[in-house]
Amino acid sequence: MIDGEQKSGNGEQLVQVEIYNQTYSIRSDGDNDYIHGLAEYVDRKMREIASGTMTVDSLKVAILASLHIADELHRTNSNHASFDKQLASRSAECTEMLDRVIKHRDVAPQELEVE
Repeated sequence: MIDGEQKSGNGEQLVQVEIYNQTYSIRSDGDNDYIHGLAEYVDRKMREIASGTMTVDSLKVAILASLHIADELHRTNSNHASFDKQLASRSAECTEMLDRVIKHRDVAPQELEVE
């Protein structure tokens, strides 16, 4: 949730966001929309956690939301690592195939048949 923005002297901006009914001032030299999006995401996760539990303790809700977000991050990182391995493997296969084609072409050029 967006409350306001102020510029400081060193190029950083002070961005005010609201997370779980608390206002926080965040210094950022980056994209304020990105900071607001992150705050909205955390707020949404905390509200989801709070609606599914019986606790009203905002610290416990924050910790549970943090664990949930950390789990999402680790799963995403794991998926990316798996995709990177698959990409590296396929890239190596393509390189091998290209090497064989080039080697074969240099040894015995063949005519292409045109239909």
